[in-house]
Amino acid sequence: MIRLTSVMAVAAACFMPFTAAQAQQLTVYTALESDLLPIYKASFEAANPGITIQWVRDSTGVITAKLLAERDNPRADVVLGTAATSLLMLKSEGMLEPFAPVGVENLDPRFVDQDEPPYWVGTNAWAAALCVNTVEMEKAGVAIPTSWADLIKPEYTGMIVMPNPASSGTGFLDVSSWLQMMGEEEGWAFMDALHKNIATYTHSGSKPCTMAASGEHPIGVSFEFRAVRLLNEGAPLAIVIPSEGIGWDMEASAIIAGTPNLEAAEALLNWSVSDEAMAIYAQNYAILANEALEVQIPDLPADLRSRLIENDFEWAANNRTAILEEWQSRFDGKSEPKN
Repeated sequence: MIRLTSVMAVAAACFMPFTAAQAQQLTVYTALESDLLPIYKASFEAANPGITIQWVRDSTGVITAKLLAERDNPRADVVLGTAATSLLMLKSEGMLEPFAPVGVENLDPRFVDQDEPPYWVGTNAWAAALCVNTVEMEKAGVAIPTSWADLIKPEYTGMIVMPNPASSGTGFLDVSSWLQMMGEEEGWAFMDALHKNIATYTHSGSKPCTMAASGEHPIGVSFEFRAVRLLNEGAPLAIVIPSEGIGWDMEASAIIAGTPNLEAAEALLNWSVSDEAMAIYAQNYAILANEALEVQIPDLPADLRSRLIENDFEWAANNRTAILEEWQSRFDGKSEPKN
């Protein structure tokens, strides 16, 4: 594992710092995991001592809605680490500033907007996974599921939690991936059957895994990063990558059009795709935009990248509103109350 201090030292040598006279504060909207934000902030600010980050953190759905509501009076300079499908929506609304960060040519083309210069860039991917409490499953006398199809079996009634796709990027990647893998008719039929086994829909993508780890509900539809983190903390979890393939999205970033802090915003995008930042991502995420810098994460399959479905991000973004309206009309009754 790469120590943060060494990452920061290299980063500081690779970026031109701002002077005190240029000191600026960037307002950065993000859906990144909250426990990672101090690490990213420290690395970026060490490399750019004239710039400070002020985070505004919430789930992907909330961040997207907030940005859209502020369209005529933007308050954010940068959106860092939210779903690419959300940024495609913002791009279509004319809310993003095109910019090609230094090193963008080293990234997997799937992680870069197709326009030239790109309106957004991805840094790393997160993918669907099941968090299964092995102790609770043994108590219940039921087998650990190995596929999406297993989840609709009657023995799992009331045992499953998953994220609400209207508020969680993880929830949306689940729903949109099922519709792509199975086709719309079979996809909605699968969700109808799954709904019978769902105890609740959470407003956080990581919460189902946390609930599974505590034994509150033994099966959580979540994502692989949180599953590995909880397993390493001692939770009695099995991490299941469903056999049919898994939906995925990426931590993607963009500059908000009209920001008065454009140069500082560009510096943050440059840092986000740098080798130094990739080294930090690689400590937690198995799939990076720069594949050459990936590091095998223990407890995840070595072939995880090959398990990813061919995700049509444009289709998902263009159909997001219709998908969410249909989902809410069918299933929202089991969603947990919003804070």
